[in-house]
Amino acid sequence: MKHKVSKRVISLKWVPFICISFFVLGAIFTSWSWEPSSDSGSQLISQRHRDHELQILSDDCDHKKKATQEKDVINQVLKKQESIQSLDKSVSTLQMELSSSTRTSSQETVDDSSLSGANPKKKVFMVMGINTAFSSRKRRDSLRETWMPQGEKLEKLEKEKGIVIKFMIGHSATSNSILDRAIDSEDAQHKDFLRLVRQLTRNLLKKEYSLFTSFLFCLQEHVEGYHELSAKTKIFFSTAVARWDAEFYIKVDDDVHVNLGMLASTLARHRSKPRVYIGCMKSGPVLAQKTVKYHEPEYWKFGEEGNKYFRHATGQIYAISKDLAKYISINQPILHKYANEDVSLGSWFIGLEVEHIDDRNFCCGTPPDCRWKAEAGDVCVASFEWSCSGICKSVERMKIVHEVCSEGEEAVWNALL
Repeated sequence: MKHKVSKRVISLKWVPFICISFFVLGAIFTSWSWEPSSDSGSQLISQRHRDHELQILSDDCDHKKKATQEKDVINQVLKKQESIQSLDKSVSTLQMELSSSTRTSSQETVDDSSLSGANPKKKVFMVMGINTAFSSRKRRDSLRETWMPQGEKLEKLEKEKGIVIKFMIGHSATSNSILDRAIDSEDAQHKDFLRLVRQLTRNLLKKEYSLFTSFLFCLQEHVEGYHELSAKTKIFFSTAVARWDAEFYIKVDDDVHVNLGMLASTLARHRSKPRVYIGCMKSGPVLAQKTVKYHEPEYWKFGEEGNKYFRHATGQIYAISKDLAKYISINQPILHKYANEDVSLGSWFIGLEVEHIDDRNFCCGTPPDCRWKAEAGDVCVASFEWSCSGICKSVERMKIVHEVCSEGEEAVWNALL
């Protein structure tokens, strides 16, 4: 038996309508499923904004951190500078206290020794320090062979006339170097050095006094050098005052000819004056140019460019009385050093009641100048040449100058002091 299958037939006119309807519904569904929500967009923008702000903050923090680090470094440098300044001030104060206590102790020692009968600080008429260097052995020998007494005569001059003559020199930058040993050997032979050496304790200082007659160990330290002449001058006067009680203290260079008798007689005429500064007074130009020999780094302190220094004794030879030497010894930690040693010395006496004595016999020329003056009855104290700041080629010419300019060997022994 056959069954008849029924079929539902959709009208063809509905087919296009149904297709369009499904297409529209699909498009609407797709649009809803892929369209980002407004909330998500806002969150994305906010996230990007926060990231930007964080980057700015991070950069700002890094900048502040670097600035803080730089500020910390600057503060550390300033603190170190303040510490150094404080240390310098403390050292200066201690030096002043040491100088004061040394002076007081020395005075007490002298008083005690006078009461107990011990030997006090030796009283002499004058102490002459001849400025010299390690390389100047031939210069020293030229003086020993002419106007400077040697051996027993040197000792006799100190004992009978109260005239002490010593080559003054410090030490080398290297302890116990070949330079120092050479000076030790030379001193052992001639016994005519005053050494400005490293620090020693007071007990050792006294011990060295008893062991060595030609060396002086003081509470100072001086390293030789051309640009250290101002410091060397201060230490020389302090050292000499500590060892000898002299009426006058003289500094002279090792390329200058000196007539000791005339020098002693000249100083004796001023012994009643309390504070005298004797030499050839000059007032040279303040040299601001760095390329010149006597350049003054602190030229601005002397006024306008082209100005001159105040009056001061030329550095080849000068003499100061006891009170001025003591003044330098006590106040040396705070005495300013200029580039030139003679300018420094002159500056230390500005503001003090000091009599400046300009004696042109302290700066005679070499022959024939010194001979003419001697023939006129005006014997020179010292002779040198301005062009060389001493006697030119002094090693070769010192004997020639001495033969013409010398006052005679007996003059110093006959000087009335």
